[in-house]
Amino acid sequence: MKTLTSFLHSEVAQDASREPFIQAIEALAGAIPEDIIYVRTGGTEGLFKEQYFAEGRLNIPEPVRLLTSGKSNSLAASMEILSFLRRNGLRGEILHGSPEYIAERIMHPGKEVSGDALIASVHPGRVLEGERLGVVGKPSDWLISSDVDYVMARERLGLELIDIPMEELLEEIAVHSHPSVDLQPLNEPKYGNHIPERDLSDSLDIYGALRRIIDRYSLNGLTIRCFDLLTAVHNTGCMALALLNSEGFAATCEGDVPAMVSMALARKLSACSGFQANLSQIKGDDLLFAHCTLPLSMARSWAYDTHFESGFGVAVHGEIPEGPVTIFKLSPDFDRAFIFEGEIVANDYQENLCRTQIHVKAPGAAPYFLTSSIGNHHIIIPGHVARDMKELLG
Repeated sequence: MKTLTSFLHSEVAQDASREPFIQAIEALAGAIPEDIIYVRTGGTEGLFKEQYFAEGRLNIPEPVRLLTSGKSNSLAASMEILSFLRRNGLRGEILHGSPEYIAERIMHPGKEVSGDALIASVHPGRVLEGERLGVVGKPSDWLISSDVDYVMARERLGLELIDIPMEELLEEIAVHSHPSVDLQPLNEPKYGNHIPERDLSDSLDIYGALRRIIDRYSLNGLTIRCFDLLTAVHNTGCMALALLNSEGFAATCEGDVPAMVSMALARKLSACSGFQANLSQIKGDDLLFAHCTLPLSMARSWAYDTHFESGFGVAVHGEIPEGPVTIFKLSPDFDRAFIFEGEIVANDYQENLCRTQIHVKAPGAAPYFLTSSIGNHHIIIPGHVARDMKELLG
């Protein structure tokens, strides 16, 4: 068994063979075959490309089998890798679920049920005519299947994508100024470390900096290479994005342009740009989505917590009302989309996942995520709006 682990996830720094999850699989299936890649954490997609797709060619056998756990964004990273493989005409599958299920797939590999039928062909036209979206920095290194052609965005959607240097954002953060915002007092986080008042103030400086950039470039939204802020200012963009999305902008993290465009389309249908989330666990029809930020306007209640991967900064644990939602993602080339209705049935708060966590019941959706996913991040939109979204995208 090969392993991929990001340096961001210190909580899994120990030997993979000591993990109860791996030991349970081996007790049922014996040694895990060498051709299986255990994607232990998020942030490993770039490592996969570097190690196994050197010089534009896959150097391991097909189909590529990606083993995932239900924690540390393992599944989300595997979905991005699988999407990358498919965009390059290569075969792969994700092994995810109980140790019993995974052991059975290892011992008796067979044809997985494909989710391709759940992807719609779309012809959106210039539905975002006149909109301007900023890309602050560049997409995170792990978004290996989320690159967008700016000319195609203009021709197909009427959308202008504008690159903004990260240095410009850092200069604005150093101004230490932000609009007045009405936020609740700091609470003691359930996980991570104590959050000093200074950290909250610094997170609002990031918000103020992004607001000035939005005004300067006349933007309808933006995406930010937010993990660079961990080292540059020892904080995160989670609170800034939570506020911007609540104010009507389409604001995403990790420099994810397709997610930002998907959010901009969501705003065409509702007053909410939606919840940009990683899929973390699949148990039958139950999908557990998580991320460290969400539009505060989506939450019935929320609390401060630390950023999951780093354990510091200011993130948001929000609870989203139970009820109907639509899971949505437009492809980077704008000709395919996943549009699927479900129901939020519960909120969660597990330690080994990003801070806002929702369980979505979506019968029949699992094959798409395990075999056909369009990248990792998906947008959770309030309400059942699949018909309207399909009409919007043509």
